[in-house]
Amino acid sequence: MFPQGKIKALTLSYDDGVEQDRKLVEILNYYGIKATFNLNSGIQSGSSQWERNGITIRRMNVKSLTELYRGHEIAVHSLTHPHLENMDEETIVNELEQDKINLERIFDTKIHGMAYPYGTFNDEVKKIVGRCGLLYARGVKSTFSFDVPKDLLAYQPTAKHTDNSLMELATAFIKLKPESPQVFYLWGHSYEFDTDNNWQIIEDFCKLMSNKDDIYYATNAQALLGV
Repeated sequence: MFPQGKIKALTLSYDDGVEQDRKLVEILNYYGIKATFNLNSGIQSGSSQWERNGITIRRMNVKSLTELYRGHEIAVHSLTHPHLENMDEETIVNELEQDKINLERIFDTKIHGMAYPYGTFNDEVKKIVGRCGLLYARGVKSTFSFDVPKDLLAYQPTAKHTDNSLMELATAFIKLKPESPQVFYLWGHSYEFDTDNNWQIIEDFCKLMSNKDDIYYATNAQALLGV
């Protein structure tokens, strides 16, 4: 499944295209770890902002993002970040297809997958995701598992960076000697490192997980689709 005969992969997935992605990308690049960044092209500008724990969170302007995310993957997160399961079919299609079209144009790349806004979806949304040409879609429910499900349009991650067992899971993954492909899939929002004052978590995680000869450091699409 993975190159060089490896059967373990690490992949990260971060949402919303916020200013804190700049620091996160710097950390990832330093440790040689790849991620997928899920963007809302309909509201991807500095005017899209909100507050949490007294900190203003801003999405980034599109202009600088091509260089920032170089070497990582860009994926759909819908045009405007709605609860897709509450919308009619035509609106869902527009939210997904137009986001995909916009991102492919902006980044001059093929878009393979997505993260569900708020992590929520139902069977109808999942069917529409597939019809829009997206091959994987991520929720937000931690499985604490490294198994790859058969249904990639209902992919639930191994963990979020806020999970208390994160470093235990990382250590277990490092020690793992599997006979079939296993994926450690971490997700979150980079702004949480500011609002929760815990950048050390991702720094420690990347330091622990990096430079392992038997781990494939991959984007979501590389880990799940082999592209």
